[in-house]
Amino acid sequence: MKHGNVSIFVPHLGCPNTCSFCNQRSISGKSNAPTVEEVIAVCKSAHERISDKSNTEIAFFGGSFTAIERGYMLSLLRCVQPFVGDNGFAGIRISTRPDCISEEILDILAEYRVTTIELGAQSMDDEVLSANTRGHTSQDVVSAAELIKRRGIRLGLQMMTGLYRSTVEKDISTADKLIALIPSEVRIYPTVILKETRLGELFSMGEYIPYSLDDTVKLSALLLEKFESAGITVIKLGLHASKEVERDFLGGGYHPALRELCESELYRRRIEAVIDGYTMVELTVPSGCLSKALGQKRSNIEYFKCKGIKLDIKEDKGQTDPIRIKTAR
Repeated sequence: MKHGNVSIFVPHLGCPNTCSFCNQRSISGKSNAPTVEEVIAVCKSAHERISDKSNTEIAFFGGSFTAIERGYMLSLLRCVQPFVGDNGFAGIRISTRPDCISEEILDILAEYRVTTIELGAQSMDDEVLSANTRGHTSQDVVSAAELIKRRGIRLGLQMMTGLYRSTVEKDISTADKLIALIPSEVRIYPTVILKETRLGELFSMGEYIPYSLDDTVKLSALLLEKFESAGITVIKLGLHASKEVERDFLGGGYHPALRELCESELYRRRIEAVIDGYTMVELTVPSGCLSKALGQKRSNIEYFKCKGIKLDIKEDKGQTDPIRIKTAR
């Protein structure tokens, strides 16, 4: 059963500094902190609406939850308690900074039934972290991840690609270092340049050149395959599409269907590996994989057509292999 979240945004709360890429108003579409009453109303509505509560968490996103003013943090945790546990949701999910995790914080989170902590690692290269004013080090990520896992709390990690002063090689190295921490899940966010950010200023001055969308797709597809091969679920790939992001977008690896583009890229590579030497091939793919194999707007069909290969792809509901050749010549 697919996991779900009851999402509550606490935009830019608790963050001790402003990262080069951050414009939380655009990213979350929110600018004001929610009141306790508003949080209760959201949870009550979700409790009445969602049937599969056992696979759903109340999720505080947007800011650095464990760094917000302590009284407010506790008030948020307390007000959702009636909706967690027996006949309620599975637990609470929070996102925070690696340097805002401690034994004391984890004591509090465990008391209030926090089940998942997502850490915004972003990069495991200290030069990149410093250049983007993250305010923490790669060792902070390692230390926080170890503390969280030791407590038996589910660990999620977030990384970004294409940050200022990063490279494809550094991004791949970051993924490898995150895999070594054995998180349960990851989010991959290619850098998107937004208005009213330091990256936006660097971009306008020509100091920062982002990856192209094509390069973003190629790298993100590689990372997606790398994480999934390691048994780590990629729960998000690409910034959430919204009118705010599209309004404030200046450049970078943004596409409203980025994951679909990456999955199509992976399918194209798999197809290419098995049809070498043929000019006409009929393939079948498992149920639910047809659109990935065809590519967005049939881009994979067109790709092979340009190479002189006529490709016919159909869905086989009983198939488990990613690709099966029916006829080829």
